[in-house]
Amino acid sequence: MNNPPSGRHIGNPHPLKGWQLTLRVFLAHYRQSPLQAGAIIIGIILAVTLLTGVRATNENAINSYSNATELLSQQAKWFITPLPNTPLNEQLYFTLRQQGITHSLAVVQGMLVDEQARRWQVQGSDIIAAMSAASSHSSNDENASSRHRFNGDALPLAKLIAGEPIVLMSQSNAKQLNQPTLTVEGQTLNVIAVDDQLNLGNRLLMDISLAQQLLNKPQQLSYIAIFNDVSAQKVQIEQWLENKAHLSPSDNGDSMKALTNSFHLNLTAMSLLAFIVGLFIAYNGVRYSLLKRKRLITQLQQQGIMKLSIMSALASELLLLVVVGSLIGFIGGLQLSYWLQPMVSVTLEQLYGATILPGIWQWQWLAQATLLTFIAALLACSSLFIELLRQPLAQSAGQFNQQASAHRAHKRQLWVSLCLAAVALIGMALTDHYRITMALLGLVVLSIPLALPWLLQQLIQVIERVAPKGLVGYQIAETKELIPPLSLAMMAMLLALTANISMNSLVGSFELTLKQWLNARLHADLYIRPPSSQMQQIEAYLAADKQVTGIYQQWSIKSRAKQQPIYLVARDDYSVEHTTVLKTAVDNLWQRFLTGDVVMVSEPFAIKHQLGLNDTIKVDVLGDSPLTVGAIYYDYGNPYGEVIVSTVTWHQAKLSTLPISLAVTYQGDLTQLSQGLMQKFSLSDALIYSQARIKAQAVEMFKRTFSITKVLNSLTLLVAAIGLFSACYMLTQARMAPIARLYTLGVNRRQLSLMVTSQMLLMVILTCIVALPTGALLGYLLINKVTLQAFGWSIAMIWDWQAYFEVTLLALVASGFAVALPLYQQTRRPLISSLQSDVL
Repeated sequence: MNNPPSGRHIGNPHPLKGWQLTLRVFLAHYRQSPLQAGAIIIGIILAVTLLTGVRATNENAINSYSNATELLSQQAKWFITPLPNTPLNEQLYFTLRQQGITHSLAVVQGMLVDEQARRWQVQGSDIIAAMSAASSHSSNDENASSRHRFNGDALPLAKLIAGEPIVLMSQSNAKQLNQPTLTVEGQTLNVIAVDDQLNLGNRLLMDISLAQQLLNKPQQLSYIAIFNDVSAQKVQIEQWLENKAHLSPSDNGDSMKALTNSFHLNLTAMSLLAFIVGLFIAYNGVRYSLLKRKRLITQLQQQGIMKLSIMSALASELLLLVVVGSLIGFIGGLQLSYWLQPMVSVTLEQLYGATILPGIWQWQWLAQATLLTFIAALLACSSLFIELLRQPLAQSAGQFNQQASAHRAHKRQLWVSLCLAAVALIGMALTDHYRITMALLGLVVLSIPLALPWLLQQLIQVIERVAPKGLVGYQIAETKELIPPLSLAMMAMLLALTANISMNSLVGSFELTLKQWLNARLHADLYIRPPSSQMQQIEAYLAADKQVTGIYQQWSIKSRAKQQPIYLVARDDYSVEHTTVLKTAVDNLWQRFLTGDVVMVSEPFAIKHQLGLNDTIKVDVLGDSPLTVGAIYYDYGNPYGEVIVSTVTWHQAKLSTLPISLAVTYQGDLTQLSQGLMQKFSLSDALIYSQARIKAQAVEMFKRTFSITKVLNSLTLLVAAIGLFSACYMLTQARMAPIARLYTLGVNRRQLSLMVTSQMLLMVILTCIVALPTGALLGYLLINKVTLQAFGWSIAMIWDWQAYFEVTLLALVASGFAVALPLYQQTRRPLISSLQSDVL
């Protein structure tokens, strides 16, 4: 659409009429060239889809922490929890209700493994009390959500209360289970599916008596939830609970939010990266569309349309495209969240014990995504708009002027890139907070693609010096002219390749580090975690077996230090000395440690609280005596802090003498020993682990943890591949006239196809060459800065050359298809039509 709607002079119309007229002309242009509008909308759709999908997933998980209710009931305001090494007797619950605190709920929870080795989080509660509390809450709160207005008539309450083998499961989990029964601890349970809005998540709910039986916790509770606000009775209740239990208020999920903050921050960073890549694609589409309309905009100005009207029409056009793209992207993002949530749910529940509730979404997200996309697109395109309006009315800028302008822009981008990189690297050297480091890493991510056009120009000039003359020399020289129109697509591809390479480096390095750590950490052949009531009998049984060459013990209890939950651990002297992988330690560590003079802390705990050697800490269960840090050791996969004390310190504190687990070295057949233990003591297979089984489960959990990161990484690369396809398609169409001129000069179709394809592949190969060092740099910063500060894990960086090759191959295949399709279409057109396109 290169002519104004009328041949006569339009004059100087009112700005509003000029805006309407110009907007109609632009819409008519897109009707003739729908590919241009499609390229812009595709970029916006992809950007908003990934941004909304990850946001919905993150916010749903975070809301779950604060909105989590007791199953079939309401949210508790206070909790009564057991004291260290002191089981919480269920008689305390009955006494509590007799004293007038009737809005309370007894809960026992734990983990069970079914016959197919699947882990289930089990919760048993007083179902009648739970439903009574829910009913009371609904009647007192007119705005109570539907999950509290539960009709118990749908459940076999009589059978549940009688302790019959019945378990409640969410509908989504029941569909995945796809069977009416579930076998755990040798007992078959009948599965009843309930609505997902009841917020069971991935947990199994059963009557408290059945749960106590399956979890081997007779007459014991995990905690008591209180639904009333008992602030006024706090002192009275604490006096009554003295030396029996602990009363604490609900933190509304704040501790879980703090614990999982790093995980959600990483997902957000990945989504923002994908959003930027998507905007690059949209910007490339806008740029191509404006370049195709340069002559049209000049003619509109010559006809008397004011610049303000043209600028307003361009902004309105962009807004319309953003709204359409954002709406489709928002719908796609919700579907993406639906696919991502199970991965996040499994990761958070296995690592942190968090409960993820059914997904929610809000229309405000659409408005926010649309506004953010429009502002970002408007800022990105503003220079193009201004440049377009400043062009001379007499004639459009020639090819030489366009190339010169592009070269100047590339140099400016290079200086901006260097400045951003310098600020980021200096800032990283001065900060140790992962949030600031992530922000600085964002500057690095932005600086990398900004320098790409200049780097490509220099690399192609080097190739040009050594290239032969003739058609090959012409091909290399023309490739330089392709850098400005292809630069944005290549920048998006570079971002995606860099992110992919860096994440592959992180994941591969972490997996190898984890395996090495497990090899050092696991010294025994068999690990047993029997019930405390059978611990002494099993120790005696193992001691009597002549093929058992060693029995090793571990004690552990959950406590608090530095106002944070930690695990206090003690192991026998041999185990702690031969399995602890030290990062740093004081002189004469083992002599001082074994006598109780110093303790050891895990690396994540030390980094989080800035602890060093000879610093002191206090652990709640050990009283007010300060403990001196004698060593910091590596610990992977444990989100909680850990402090290791000697057996001397453990027993002096009068903590439980019964270990929580045993490790055994054995000269005979491990399978025979395992089966003997299971038969003699009726132990479940889930309580006995071989060294190989522990390693396999640890690696499997690791892979699940990083599965969502890999998915987002692959999606980002896919977005960039689509952008490259779109850019190459439009550019190849625009170059049909020069290609036709070469054809008239005697270059055959095969040579033309090979020339155009090799030009694009050369650009992609050079981009991949740039991506290797930049990806390595980003991977180094992720491993040695972000991961260390956010999770407290020191990881040795490993190069995964196979992954790099696969990513490069994917980029080449995408670019090959991007060139082949339009080239095939256009070379089949009559030659005269391609030549005519040069003068229209």
